[in-house]
Amino acid sequence: MGTTGTFRIVSEEEQALRTKLERLTTKDHGPVFGKCDKVPAHTIQKAKDELNESEEKRESAVKELRELVRERASGGEDMCKAVAEKVKGKDDSFFLRFIRARKFDVNRAYELLKGYVNFRQQYPELFDNLTPEAVRSTIEAGYPGILASRDKYGRVVMLFNIENWDYEEITFDEILRAYCVILEKLLENEETQINGLCIIENFKGFTMQQASGIKPSELKKMVDMLQDSFPARFKAVHFIHQPWYFTTTYNVVKPFLKSKLLERVFVHGEELESFYQEIDADILPADFGGNLPKYDGKAIAEMLFGAQIEAEDTAL
Repeated sequence: MGTTGTFRIVSEEEQALRTKLERLTTKDHGPVFGKCDKVPAHTIQKAKDELNESEEKRESAVKELRELVRERASGGEDMCKAVAEKVKGKDDSFFLRFIRARKFDVNRAYELLKGYVNFRQQYPELFDNLTPEAVRSTIEAGYPGILASRDKYGRVVMLFNIENWDYEEITFDEILRAYCVILEKLLENEETQINGLCIIENFKGFTMQQASGIKPSELKKMVDMLQDSFPARFKAVHFIHQPWYFTTTYNVVKPFLKSKLLERVFVHGEELESFYQEIDADILPADFGGNLPKYDGKAIAEMLFGAQIEAEDTAL
């Protein structure tokens, strides 16, 4: 009798958490920036349901992945050796990111590790001298932006406002470099690993000149970053206010998208009802049609990296 009682209690508790997961608001989650002090109970339940996660599995999966890295490296393939080199000295939390991103399937987590290393080898120009200082001004300019609040699903929301982007002043590569630093930093947070991220692309004011200035190879590089190169769950990409000729740019990107990501791309145009059902206007800045003040990249850079040390101006 005793045992069935405990089982029932557990399932009631789980049921309550699952009910909560269906009624979440933006207030139910921890901060976007910094480490996560305590993962909310409903998010732990989500990890269990969606990612097959449990306390025991965490330990065994990390152990298995470390083993697999060693085993494959001894097989002699260059890429496998590069993976072993890259993860040298990394702690368990680093491996866990990849395991979570692939729902505790250790073989797939290893493939993602390979993708992570491969992306860095394929595009070394993105990682050359890649420090917070190197990308800070790009992030301060809002390329990309990051909301200070999670959406109701607990996801981090990244923003891209194309209107004032001058690609001669801030290159496509510089923006991708900023994304790489931001992703690395935000993925230290366990809530972000579990809940994932989404991106809002505001294409209001997208000019034909911009459309013709972006090279297909650059768009492919961006897709490669979003696909199989970071231990991140990209849950949605929303395009809003795009003009008719956006289709041409999107058609260049489409062939590079795997069906999973393709299903998560939403092109809204001016019909924003379904967009606001997903992303609460109360967490959006005014320049993205929200109720908050205009986006402030300097404030966000400070939350991400801390205050900037001003260089002493000694010139008289």
